[in-house]
Amino acid sequence: MMLPHPPPDQIDLATVLAVLGDSTRLAILGDLARQEGRALTCSHFSDLTSKSNLTYHVAKMREAGIVRVEPRGTSRLITLRRADLDARFPGLLDSIIATAINLPPPEKRPVLEEEG
Repeated sequence: MMLPHPPPDQIDLATVLAVLGDSTRLAILGDLARQEGRALTCSHFSDLTSKSNLTYHVAKMREAGIVRVEPRGTSRLITLRRADLDARFPGLLDSIIATAINLPPPEKRPVLEEEG
């Protein structure tokens, strides 16, 4: 069973930016960037959120064209679509990764108190 992925020419900038506006998805992107070229399973990200929530986040990233997800038995292999994103939006991914790669997982980030 192959999951649907948008072709490179249909990856939309506004959608990519909106999807990456979430801290969990940025953490996933950072992990994928650190493992450049290596497919990761969903279990690699299990410390970020619950399994059902992770499934949701990865699906949003797949639908936006940020990642490729390939089912392998009971696992799903996730890879960054770097070549497609670089061809479509040169330099964008590098800028985002430069920040995302250094971000701690969402649960380890300090909570900012509202000023009031």
